Amino acid sequence: MGMWASLDALWEMPAEKCIFGAVLLFSWTVYLWETFLAQRQRRIYKTTTHVPPELGQIMDSETFEKSRLYQLDKSTFSFWSGLYSEIEGTLILLFGGIPYLWRLSGRFCGYAGFGPEYEITQSLVFLLLATLFSALTGLPWSLYNTFVIEEKHGFNQQTLGFFMKDAIKKFVVTQCILLPVSSLLLYIIKIGGDYFFIYAWLFTLVVSLVLVTIYADYIAPLFDKFTPLPEGKLKEEIEVMAKSIDFPLTKVYVVEGSKRSSHSNAYFYGFFKNKRIVLFDTLLEEYSVLNKDIQEDSGMEPRKEDEGNSEEIKAKVKNKKQGCKNEEVLAVLGHELGHWKLGHTVKNIIISQMNSFLCFFLFAVLIGRKELFAAFGFFDSQPTLIGLLIIFQFIFSPYNEVLSFCLTVLSRRFEFQADAFAKKLGKAKDLYSALIKLNKDNLGFPVSDWLFSMWHYSHPPLLERLQALKSTKQH
Repeated sequence: MGMWASLDALWEMPAEKCIFGAVLLFSWTVYLWETFLAQRQRRIYKTTTHVPPELGQIMDSETFEKSRLYQLDKSTFSFWSGLYSEIEGTLILLFGGIPYLWRLSGRFCGYAGFGPEYEITQSLVFLLLATLFSALTGLPWSLYNTFVIEEKHGFNQQTLGFFMKDAIKKFVVTQCILLPVSSLLLYIIKIGGDYFFIYAWLFTLVVSLVLVTIYADYIAPLFDKFTPLPEGKLKEEIEVMAKSIDFPLTKVYVVEGSKRSSHSNAYFYGFFKNKRIVLFDTLLEEYSVLNKDIQEDSGMEPRKEDEGNSEEIKAKVKNKKQGCKNEEVLAVLGHELGHWKLGHTVKNIIISQMNSFLCFFLFAVLIGRKELFAAFGFFDSQPTLIGLLIIFQFIFSPYNEVLSFCLTVLSRRFEFQADAFAKKLGKAKDLYSALIKLNKDNLGFPVSDWLFSMWHYSHPPLLERLQALKSTKQH
């Protein structure tokens, strides 16, 4: 009887309280699930202290131990930052942080002579304050991650001054994009009539395409130095490979990622007949700043008193030599261009836009429900921006979790297909060695819990990728 009585009481609760309770319950369920998965993976880091036999040819015990300790530190940091984030989010909801910030924004607008009828202006002040709060509360975590964890494991290349200047620049650039785009989106929703969701979706589609187009030419150079890859063998081979698969390459850039971190990467961007390739300097063995430092250490003739240190210099060269040889860089690019040739980029854009349209359609269905606003403390007004926040962030969260998992599974499938494409180009052997080098340079840990990797890994585990490449490599 007691259980049925409590269920009856639950059904008799006001709708807004049911919604609020369900949102909080789901948020903590997801958090506990993520924590459970992280603990499973943490157990792997703690117990796998020796290189497993199947990895013996791939990873030496010193690198294995370094990556194990790095991932352990990252796991500990992730636990505490995740716990803080979940508690902060819960307290903001419980103590009415969202309606308070909305009222505060209204007060600021009032001081400037804008009344409640200027909802879009108030929405922009709200966004500015919310992102400022998020940036300030996230700053200590970001500082610790960069200057303690990344520094300890040899990845951080930033000074505190560079970091702070970078953070301020990121905040300003974000506001320059976020505020005008948000004001136009809110205006479209206000004047769009019954079919506003179609116009809103089309507007976000255009904005996302414009941002993708201008990002590498106008936004990324604000943060990093991009230089054209000099004429030479590597550039010629990249152009030949691009031509062989009809990739419309116009430029190849090297980005100075080493000013920020010694992690490495490569990507391409651009639409239609205007594609560019970007290589991180840390990916290229002959460009890596770290290797230049080593050459300076090892290239000098040792003086008599330095002869005892020659072994130390050799060890430094052996352990720290970073990046890939030209053939391996081409293999990595063969994989990346495989994503283009196999239509993965277009497929991801189509999935993203179908999802965006569905979300705007459901938003149009739900925006009139006053109980959704009341659940989060908005009893007298239903601001459009708050509706977007409530519906997209809270109400859609179960759908977002399922979608995220499906996209992770799809991404792993795409990665295998791109590896297979690089194989067809005859790059299996070089991709095999490149993956091992990149894993070593980035201190990736090659052993993972099956459930953790299934839920989180957008790329297949290293060993699975190497085994898929091996059959062709042996031929």
